[in-house]
Amino acid sequence: MTEALVLNFPRPEVAVMTLNRPDRLNALTTELVAAITSTLHKLSARREIRAIIITGAGRGFCAGLDLMQPGDGEPGGGIPKAYEGQERFSGMIEAVRATRQPVIAAVNGPAAGAGFGLTLACDVRIAALTAKFHVAAVKIGLSSGECGISYHLPRHIGSARAFEIMLTGRPIDAEEADRIGLVTRVVAEGEALNAALETADAICANSPFAVWMTKKVMWENLDASFDQAIALENRTQILAFGTLDAKEAMRAFVEKRTPTFTGE
Repeated sequence: MTEALVLNFPRPEVAVMTLNRPDRLNALTTELVAAITSTLHKLSARREIRAIIITGAGRGFCAGLDLMQPGDGEPGGGIPKAYEGQERFSGMIEAVRATRQPVIAAVNGPAAGAGFGLTLACDVRIAALTAKFHVAAVKIGLSSGECGISYHLPRHIGSARAFEIMLTGRPIDAEEADRIGLVTRVVAEGEALNAALETADAICANSPFAVWMTKKVMWENLDASFDQAIALENRTQILAFGTLDAKEAMRAFVEKRTPTFTGE
């Protein structure tokens, strides 16, 4: 862990990861990327953690790569070294997707470049009115397709809108993000984390296995054929039906009470 990433647990079953470089709008360094990736891997292995929230300290969510950070982008090593660095950044995105628990982005301010990619990889995005999403790599001679953006963005908002946003490099404010379905909710300034906690609480009220399988099925079926999607749903539903939590939920429904889930 690094001081640039703060981990806390406002609920026993909910982890909040706060990017903590507010003076740099939480821009990403190699060290911070490594900390985010390793923390996600560790949290994924903890069965008692049911939901993860990622947010930023201060007025920004994440400004992308910190071009001013010493050590990032130093000369020497050429393309091989640069490619290794790119893989570290994309590995952070892969870690979000691979995490068993749902990951909620509480977007409290600007999310640009790799920071935008980080929000897109999350399962749920909640934005404050101060949020702004931006991929402007095309304006500096680079591809807007980085950190999973070219994969996630068209799946979230459709290819036509994604093409226009990525080709122009224009920002998306919170109002537009809500209108085009990029985020699920827009809240007042300073309320993104509280809103994310409400969503986390709603998720944690459900069976752990059911939530895990729902995340897994959703992501896998975004790229599946209809036949593959149906087959995966059928298999997963039978697996879930055999859990003790499913039996407990059915008993609780009949008895008109709140179920007590054990994750078994």
